[in-house]
Amino acid sequence: MFSSWDRRERPPEEGAAAGLQGFGVDKTFLSSLKGILLETELALTFIIFICFTASISAYMAAALLEFFITLAFLFLYATQYHQRFDRLNWPCLDFLRCLSAIIIFLVVSFAAVTSREGAAIAAFVFGIILVSVFAYDAFKIYRTELMPRTTEGDQQ
Repeated sequence: MFSSWDRRERPPEEGAAAGLQGFGVDKTFLSSLKGILLETELALTFIIFICFTASISAYMAAALLEFFITLAFLFLYATQYHQRFDRLNWPCLDFLRCLSAIIIFLVVSFAAVTSREGAAIAAFVFGIILVSVFAYDAFKIYRTELMPRTTEGDQQ
């Protein structure tokens, strides 16, 4: 009668506890170049979102969308959870994320600077800085992950 109570109060076996590890954050990734780039992109996107909210609220959706996409990539890379989805080409998705952010922030930044408000001009300046960070990230992704490798047999 009390056998079900006994099972609930016992700690789980070691094999079951090892299977339920959860999301462990890889601190070495957060201090690597890719982690620092993602953190910088996240911070600048949030600053631009605040600037657009203060001046031109019509453009804040683009910054908010890029903020959440960058946050998702940072979470997936920092927890190594992206390795569970091995059918997706993560470097290609990350490269496309950077390209779309470059296009979106260039268009939105130049559109915002026409309003001549202080917060919109600040959003333009941070937008240009963010575009350069995204461009550097896209260049590093292409250089390390997407560029075709040459072998010694190909150089003949």
